[in-house]
Amino acid sequence: MARAKAVKKAVPPPPPQTIRQSLRQSVRAHYDMQKLRIQTGNRIVANFKALLGQEAGVKEVDLDTSARDLLKRLRTRYKRMARGIAERRKSLVSLFGHPIISDEGHADLVRSYFDLEQNEEQSAKVISHSVSNFPIWDGFLKGVKGIGPMIAAVLITEIEIARARYPSSLWKYAGLDVAGDGGGRSKREAHLVEREYTAKDGSTKMRNSITFNPFLKTKLLGVLGPSFLKAKNASYRQLYDDAKHRYTTDPRHADKSKGHVHNMAMRVMVKRFLADLYNVWRPMEGLEVAPTYHEAKQGHRHQPKRKAA
Repeated sequence: MARAKAVKKAVPPPPPQTIRQSLRQSVRAHYDMQKLRIQTGNRIVANFKALLGQEAGVKEVDLDTSARDLLKRLRTRYKRMARGIAERRKSLVSLFGHPIISDEGHADLVRSYFDLEQNEEQSAKVISHSVSNFPIWDGFLKGVKGIGPMIAAVLITEIEIARARYPSSLWKYAGLDVAGDGGGRSKREAHLVEREYTAKDGSTKMRNSITFNPFLKTKLLGVLGPSFLKAKNASYRQLYDDAKHRYTTDPRHADKSKGHVHNMAMRVMVKRFLADLYNVWRPMEGLEVAPTYHEAKQGHRHQPKRKAA
């Protein structure tokens, strides 16, 4: 009797939520590597500056002309000064008469830096490829000037759009809402709320907690916002400029520093982007879209531009 051929059962693809969770872990690990790479690079730069005479308490402007010129040339030529020092450590020896990497500890620091940089770049490639599996990338994010695969991955993995019933839900989750004292949401004690948690012994206790996702807020205001400005995204840049002018000329904000005004304008711009994201993403998932406060209460009408110029 002929042996029946074994029929391979098709393995079903993992559910979207599993794919999203896996990508989230990759994104968090990537930024952990980036943080470590930056810390390692800072140590390389600090060691190098010490050779130039910049010891503790000495400012860079107080170094001699040749030292300042060398640092300027390194910054001009290399995006990351640490890489410039590490790459040119052999050619820089002639300037000082002794090795830039003077002991095994320093040498290990440089090796670690290159390894972290390589791993970080490889991680970014994998994440960039994975982002294309999510419809919101091709359907909206890819066409927004200033958004690349990495920040898109942050948005996709940190935001659960099904839980954002209103645009303001996104703002609150991202820490861009206004606290009860009228100030921008922060980690200040006045902005904390009491929440239940389960202690190690299984008992339920209360503790003060923040109300937002700090990782998401940092990426929105520290990466996405500046990226819109740098990329000269006309739509969002105009929002920033208008808000900045409004705050600068409003007597109620006369006591605020330039940095404070900049941060306020940045929040306005990023909040509008999140509203646009909400209006596109929710329908993609078959979810109801609620109007913003300005549309519902003040009669404004705003349609997101799928390809912001």
